[in-house]
Amino acid sequence: MATATPRESRKITYSSEIRHLKTVPFTERQKSIVIGCVLGDACLHPNWSSTNYTLKITRSEKQKAYIDWQSEQFKPFVLTAPRWYERTHSYTLRTISHTDLTTLYREFYPNGKKILPLRLKEYIKNPLILALWFMDDGNAIRLKGVLKGYHLNTQSFTEAENRMIVRLFVEVHGIHAYVERNNGYFRVGICAKASRDAFRNLIKKYVIQSMQYKFG
Repeated sequence: MATATPRESRKITYSSEIRHLKTVPFTERQKSIVIGCVLGDACLHPNWSSTNYTLKITRSEKQKAYIDWQSEQFKPFVLTAPRWYERTHSYTLRTISHTDLTTLYREFYPNGKKILPLRLKEYIKNPLILALWFMDDGNAIRLKGVLKGYHLNTQSFTEAENRMIVRLFVEVHGIHAYVERNNGYFRVGICAKASRDAFRNLIKKYVIQSMQYKFG
């Protein structure tokens, strides 16, 4: 007979399996995926006792294949399948709370608000991180049906932080980008042909099939 998958419940003694999982470190690949997700749309939230943090990802209905892929990448730290919310027509995925996520929370949310981390240059060197960031926040720029470039919708970051991203793109990868004002906020654009081709070639093999449409 099948056994139930343990849940990380509130104010209930954790199962031995969950306690064990909290001692198992995330792999380097999993950490890279977390970082890419947090640079994008994902959030880190405290558990009920505020001792550790959990990763929360929300995706639209049309991106179910993407959140299912993310769920698979985070095993064994995900105990339940992405949950469907009828009211918002979206899926939500949560990991267990974990010390590795707490370390990243302190880096990304030093004052409770998400910022670009001090190790951003190191992270931008990693094409897997950039691919997750693009899958979360990227889109193709088209003019009269012609591909002109790509956006990273980084409006949650300040103008100065966006300019840092642009500087590091050229410094690390030779990719020339620019900061664009968008409805009172700022985002990154990559339109020069050589740079947009370089950006696509850098991350393309890490972008899953269901998200390749973002390349236009």
